Amino acid sequence: MKKITLFNVLLLALIFSATSCVEKPQTTPVSSKTLNLPNTPFDYTSVIVSNVNDENPAVTPNGATLGRVLFYDPALSLNNRVSCASCHLQEKAFADVGAHSIGFEGKITPRNSMAILNPVMNRSLFWDSRATSAANLALQPAQNHIEMGMEDLDYLAEKLQKMDYYPNLFEKAFGQGAISKENISNALAQFLCSMTTFNSKFDRVQKGEVEFTTLEAMGNSIFHGRGKCNKCHSGDNFMADDSPSGPYGGTTNSGLSVAGTANTGLDRFTKDKGRNNGSFRIPSLRNIAVTGPYMHDGRFETLEDVLNFYSHGIQDHENLDPKLTENGQPIRFNFSELEKQALIAFLNTLTDEEYLTAEKYSSPFK
Repeated sequence: MKKITLFNVLLLALIFSATSCVEKPQTTPVSSKTLNLPNTPFDYTSVIVSNVNDENPAVTPNGATLGRVLFYDPALSLNNRVSCASCHLQEKAFADVGAHSIGFEGKITPRNSMAILNPVMNRSLFWDSRATSAANLALQPAQNHIEMGMEDLDYLAEKLQKMDYYPNLFEKAFGQGAISKENISNALAQFLCSMTTFNSKFDRVQKGEVEFTTLEAMGNSIFHGRGKCNKCHSGDNFMADDSPSGPYGGTTNSGLSVAGTANTGLDRFTKDKGRNNGSFRIPSLRNIAVTGPYMHDGRFETLEDVLNFYSHGIQDHENLDPKLTENGQPIRFNFSELEKQALIAFLNTLTDEEYLTAEKYSSPFK
């Protein structure tokens, strides 16, 4: 009995010794870059936006400034490896360079990162429209187990409290002792709601400041005419009505999914059902020329690829949007090469160069 007891004790000691030597997961040190903010906050409220979603917080200069810092800070991820800006690049109108983004542990996200385009107007966000406002969206990526891994938001608040620049920034935005998960979300939402893009050539044409070229004018005519593009991409933000009262909150099945495609190389596109049987968010077309690759899975590299699909590649589906059917079959627009060039020329007029370069939306870390 004594031998067994001694053996057990020795075995437990050996196990404890071995497990205590296992290396704990390492985190990347928080960035040592210098935070460079102007003495007077940027003006984040000068652009008057119609059709604002009233679920969002009011934007203040100090609140949006704090949100800007949070947006670019990798400290919001569990291991300090990725920030919101890692998947939303300003020069891409806050979209990503690849079809899928890389999360905090190197895993690949299942959907293409959407561009950030006037979210203050949106009433449904993400490809499946699961968020009803920028305020509702703000911390979902941080909590996602693939994207940023910060599932415990109370821990995030404690983490930021210990960083030298956050207490002062939160105090300016919300008052003393204001670092909380609620205020982290609020500040991020303020920055998102300040991100407005209404200074493209298209906007200047509407104001009578400049004119379309002949090719751009032709593309505009096709877009609003036989191409029927404006049936899904309309209004100031070139997107569908995303009111919660709508059938699927601004989503549609655009004929991307193909039934019975196993072993054809296309079956990977059918696994994600979106919000409802193949329906995905209809995104804004603002800055569309710089936000590729396109669609929820990033399958199309170029605008020409997208136009080729809508020209002759729409697939039949039980849930196919009726706007994309003709006589009960998927519509075939059969755009000519000239028509495609004209549409691309028009879409290029939706690029807002100021939005892609403005310092107030850029990284504050230098």
